Formats: sequence, C-alpha cells, structure tokens
Amino acid sequence: MTTLERYLAAATRKNTQQSYAQATRHFEEDFGGFLPATGDAVARYLAAYAGSLSNNTLRQRLSALASWHRRQGFPDPTREEVVRQAFKGIRALHATVEKQATPLQVADLERVDAFCRAAAAQARMEGDRAGEMQALRDRALLLLGFWRAFRSDDLVRLQIEHLVLRPGESLTLWLPTSKGDRENQGQTWVVPALTRLCPVEAVEAWLTASRLDAGPLFRRVNRWGAPGQRPMNRKSIIPWLRRLLAQAGVDEARSYTSHSLRRGFAGWATHQGWDLKALMQYVGWRDIQSAARYVDPLASDRDRLEAGLARSLPAVAAPAPSSPADEVVRLEVSIALRPFVGKTRGVAAARRHIEEVCLARLGGQKFGRKGDRYHVQLPAQADESTLTERVSDLLDELHQVATNNDCYLEARIRDVATGQVWD
Repeated sequence: MTTLERYLAAATRKNTQQSYAQATRHFEEDFGGFLPATGDAVARYLAAYAGSLSNNTLRQRLSALASWHRRQGFPDPTREEVVRQAFKGIRALHATVEKQATPLQVADLERVDAFCRAAAAQARMEGDRAGEMQALRDRALLLLGFWRAFRSDDLVRLQIEHLVLRPGESLTLWLPTSKGDRENQGQTWVVPALTRLCPVEAVEAWLTASRLDAGPLFRRVNRWGAPGQRPMNRKSIIPWLRRLLAQAGVDEARSYTSHSLRRGFAGWATHQGWDLKALMQYVGWRDIQSAARYVDPLASDRDRLEAGLARSLPAVAAPAPSSPADEVVRLEVSIALRPFVGKTRGVAAARRHIEEVCLARLGGQKFGRKGDRYHVQLPAQADESTLTERVSDLLDELHQVATNNDCYLEARIRDVATGQVWD
C-alpha cells in the first residue's frame, strides 16, 4: 500500500470500510451485478431485496455503491431518477417502524453494579482471580458506557495512555477518532466522579487490579485472570451486555443492545430536566435528528403534560387516614460500618446506599448525635411472624449492601412500641 493509499484508507472509518466492502460484494456475488453499474441495475437490485432487507440497510447499500463509483472515477448511478423513484416506492410499500434498543434504566444499572461488586468480592474471597478481574472490568465498562453515553466502538478503542484519572474528581478521555468526529480531529470527553454508580471509581479499581498502564483499556480476561493484549471486539459488546444483564437478574436481557446504554442515559437526562441542547453537547450529537432517536418521546411528552397539569389544576385534598395509629409499625434502626481493608471509601458509599435507597423508601429519618440511628416505618402486619420476616429481609438487604461495598455491618432493629429487638 502506497503512502497515498494509506491516507485515503484512513479518511474512512474502519467500520464503514468493512460495511461498504460487504455491500459491494453482496451486489456482485449475491445479486450477480457488475461494477461499474447502471442506474437500471441498481434499481433492479433494490427491487430484488426490498422484501428481505430493511429500508435502512438498502439505504446503506446505496451509499456503498455510490462511494465505490466516486472513488473509481465513474458516474454515480444511485443519483439517477429510476433509482430515486424505485427507493421512494419501496419506502411507501415497505414502511416499517425502526426498531429501538431497550433503554437501560438506572434501577437496573444499580442492580448490575451491585451484582458486579458482589461477584468481585466473592471471587476475591475464593481466590478466583479470573472471576474478580472479569467483574471489575464489567463494572467499569458498564458504568463508563452508561454515564458517558459511549458507542461500543468508542469503548473498545479507549487507550489507557489517553486517560487522565483524578480519583474522586473526574476521568478525562481522548479519542483520536470516532463516528461523530467527521474531521478526525480527536475529541476529549470528561466524566465526573459520582456519589454512587461512579464510573471514575470503577475504572480506577479495574486499572489498580489489572496493573495496566498502557494499551487498550477494556480487554478480554483469560482463565488465569490476566488481561490480554488486544481490546475487546466491538461485535462482542452486545452478547457481553446481554449475558451480564441476565446474570444480574434483569428481565428480557435479550432485548438490550449496545445502544441501550446510550438510550438509557439520554432518557435519564431528559427525565432529570436536561434540555435537548445540553444533552446534545454532553453526548456529542451534531444534529437534532440523531439526538431524537435516543430520547423516549412518551417520557418527554408525559413530563411536559404533567407540568402543565400541575400549573393549571387546583390541588385536591388527600383523604384523611382512617386510623393512623394502627396502620404502621415504628422501628428504630442502628447501623455501624467498618471497611474490610484500610480504605474508607466503601463505608461512605454503603452508608449513602443504605440511607438513600434501603431506608428512604421506609420513610427513614436520621436522629441521634452520631447520625447512625434512623426511624423507619413498616405497614402493620397481621401477625408477629410476618413482621419478623419483613425485618429479616431488611437486615439481609443492609448486609448485602455492606458486602457489595467491602464493609462489615453491625445492624440492630428495635420495635419502638414493644421493645422487641432483631439483629
């Protein structure tokens, strides 16, 4: 390959080169067409596969054929009127709704994060180096992919030497090329450290455990727990994600794709009140149509309609409770957390999760000077055994959170009315 040929090849992304080559082979070998082609031949090709290939695939095939003719110096047959009319008719007779990846919700992201933490801790206890490394890599890949809304090919192209990690603050990433960077100028992305589901902490944990300091960030892990030299394959991301979601107990795992991370973040940001301009700037979308494909229109419309209802309708008084004194059981929860090792970051993360998730849904209110005691409420139970079962479930959940964050937990729950204690 000459120097000029190398530069010409570098001007087109590798994925595009591969898909265009596949498209021209399909035209020649499967359809039996000849290159250079006439407009009539291209129109017949479209008609032959209109019932079996999607409109988006046919559009991509036209782009590939157009590119081949331009590069070879031939007139572009895809611009002829017969091709335009044929494709217009196909779109009319074979109109389809574009399939969208199922967006990954933050609740499911939290479930998978907890699964990865538990898997890493369990593997570490059992001396399973491969299991621990896979869990740490999976967690870092998932959280970074979600919070940075990266494509799968962006994730597998990340290089460690292009990262600037500031523990507890941020992670700066530089991509020399990406689909959205049409001028190949390189793009810099920053993701901040978060109080939970933190991609910065997850990447730090993966790099610390793997001892990697250069090369691909995300790699396959062999059966001895050693990272390979090559990056994960882009085509492996979808089966990897589905397998991880299924292992974590997420329903309908096969409905997710690598776009689920991107759609999940876009939906979360929209629900949090981000406007489209802010979302486009953060993710790197250049046009509104690209962004709109990833935003759930129903959720956006619902938020706007509900906001209008809140402004226009008078408040309706809630009905008074019939017998509030007997409808709940008031409990006092005391917790004490200690780390497995010297670091205390896991203690803070575990406490936040316990306060903001486990106890918040029970109306948790902190009291006492040390801030380690909480008042919560459970619905009144028909018998004592049912109450004991509910309290035991809560204790199990608290201990699981502590384990996931590499902590020991001492927990005690007391019935304020009867004085009964569970620990």
